[in-house]
Amino acid sequence: MSKILLEGLDFFSYHGCFKEEQQIGTHFLVDVELIGDFSIAEKSDDLQDTVNYQAAYCVIKNEMAKSSKLIENVARRIVDRLFLFSDQIQEINLKISKLNPPLGGKIASVAYCVSEKRKLP
Repeated sequence: MSKILLEGLDFFSYHGCFKEEQQIGTHFLVDVELIGDFSIAEKSDDLQDTVNYQAAYCVIKNEMAKSSKLIENVARRIVDRLFLFSDQIQEINLKISKLNPPLGGKIASVAYCVSEKRKLP
């Protein structure tokens, strides 16, 4: 198994339970590991034999653009869409970090992580 890593994807989005968060927005960082067997691409040097990470980025960007109260909800949508996007992805590890959350103190970020293997039919 191999991994394709997309790290430090920076988005300005409107996720949060507070009305202000949904109006003002804030920055989020997304890190994702796409795990699968990409050994054919190692030999073929053909984009068709791997996961196109530009297209995977667009999947993540589209889901980050949809407002949610909880980053847990955003994470679920991203994981589900990425599995639909490519049959080559066998496992996904995703981390969404909300930068400078409004918690009444100096906090760099809060994060939600999900790790999921593709369900067999």
